[in-house]
Amino acid sequence: MSTNNCCCCGMKDVRDEKLQEIIEKYKDTKGALVPVLHEAQELYGYLPIEVQKKISEGLGVSLSEIYGVVTFYTQFSLNPKGKYKVNICMGTACYVKGAGQILDKFKEHLGIDVGECTEDGLFSLEACRCIGACGLAPVITINDDVYGRLVPEDVEGIIKKYKE
Repeated sequence: MSTNNCCCCGMKDVRDEKLQEIIEKYKDTKGALVPVLHEAQELYGYLPIEVQKKISEGLGVSLSEIYGVVTFYTQFSLNPKGKYKVNICMGTACYVKGAGQILDKFKEHLGIDVGECTEDGLFSLEACRCIGACGLAPVITINDDVYGRLVPEDVEGIIKKYKE
């Protein structure tokens, strides 16, 4: 097995050893791929291609199958997530009440697009379907916090709250 080093300090990445332990734990279990992916994402915060390759080799599952699973299920991510995960509901009720403008304001103020993370690692931005709070449309969540009945002018203040 090759030794991978941390991109920022050059030291051996201890997460790689933990990933090997996860793979070994599930190696002979039918349907192991999804649990391994879940645990790997908890370990790394997302599922970069390097991690997918290690899982492919360890479980004997093709990389294309792994990629298909990762891109099919919304709980998996190919990109790093920020400390604050901004999720804009784009369901029908929210969209009709201006969620598109809310999303545009977040993109403008954060300087990122959907699926991206700010350079400082503070915010990531996602758009989702209905989150079940249609009476509060348009709605966003930031981690476990819910904000409803938003207007574009609210966005700057919300971001400022999390930056402080």
